Amino acid sequence: MSRKFNFTNRSLASLPNHDASSPSSSAEYSDTQVRGLRMTVGKTGTKTFGMRYQTAAGIKRFARIGTFPAIELAEARAKALEMRAILDRGGDPLEDNDRLKAMPSFATFVNDEYLPFARQAKKSFKDDESKFRCHLLPKFGERRLCDISVRDIQLHHAEIRSSHSAATANRHLALLKAVFRKAIEWNRLTVSPAASTRLFRENSQNQRFLTPGEIGKIYAAMELEHNKTAVAALKLLLLTGTRRQEALRAKWVDVDLERGQWFLPETKSGRGRYVGLSEDAKALLAAQPSRGTSQWVFPGRDPQKPLNNPRKALSRILAAAGVDHIRIHDLRHTNASLAINSGASLFEVQNLLGHSTPQVTQRYAHLTASGLLEVSETIASVINEAVKEAQQEAQ
Repeated sequence: MSRKFNFTNRSLASLPNHDASSPSSSAEYSDTQVRGLRMTVGKTGTKTFGMRYQTAAGIKRFARIGTFPAIELAEARAKALEMRAILDRGGDPLEDNDRLKAMPSFATFVNDEYLPFARQAKKSFKDDESKFRCHLLPKFGERRLCDISVRDIQLHHAEIRSSHSAATANRHLALLKAVFRKAIEWNRLTVSPAASTRLFRENSQNQRFLTPGEIGKIYAAMELEHNKTAVAALKLLLLTGTRRQEALRAKWVDVDLERGQWFLPETKSGRGRYVGLSEDAKALLAAQPSRGTSQWVFPGRDPQKPLNNPRKALSRILAAAGVDHIRIHDLRHTNASLAINSGASLFEVQNLLGHSTPQVTQRYAHLTASGLLEVSETIASVINEAVKEAQQEAQ
């Protein structure tokens, strides 16, 4: 029988055991349809598919595919063609196979490589940890990096959008893009499955601003809230328009009550900046019991650590005030809207909020010019008027 023929499952099944008296361990047969595909038959009848090839460097190799009939001919040919494609690209199927065996799972890569990097390089790493823990690791954790497809990324992006805002879905996608960029940079992958997925369009005009009436109700409800540290932090956010983490990580060493200045050494833009403190903001800070007892303006239960997140306190305050659909970040939007409505220019609001470019501040341009401290005083006076009106109505 010829050792070279067009393989079929029937012809392969009929191949005899290799001669027991032969000095060689097996007989080898070649497929005429797929170049390099081989079938070896041992003396006990074990039949094994393999691929014989020569690398670009001229090295001859044999890559085992699997045992027949556990692996049928169609699957063996498909794997042989995959190997042939690797060879055509100048690669080596055996080296690629070794790389696949060493390929980490998504969870292993995230926990052992990406997060240690992010904790050192990103200020928002805690937000990343939350996304990984609640969404991405349950979804992709056990899968190898190379097994996550473009379709998988797109489906996850759409799934998050079905129950969250476009902005939230886009933050998930941005994190996945960052993970796979690092996987390429660190020679784990050659192509990112997240690269081609486009962000959802975000409606930047769909901002939630507190009305003066709502501000009055919220201040009244704050008097009933037991977590006074959280209340003070929330008030400072509204008075200054700073970001949540900027306020929560405020240190006394950066606060100058005499000059009415608060220095932010670490901001989203990566550059430090000064925040003007209105008389109300100075009074609020001066009244904090942490002054002289903790490095943090708003310490947590452990005075050596900052307050983690006043979200639960805000939820209780909003429920008591009867105000809906307000997030902590909306206090920042409200501060900007009060400034615009009080006559501040977009340039002043850009500096007030610490935006790196005027384009970011343009979201407030649709709302109906003196230094930044005067703008802060104006905002504080509007808040004061709202609180007084609410108190008068309650009497």
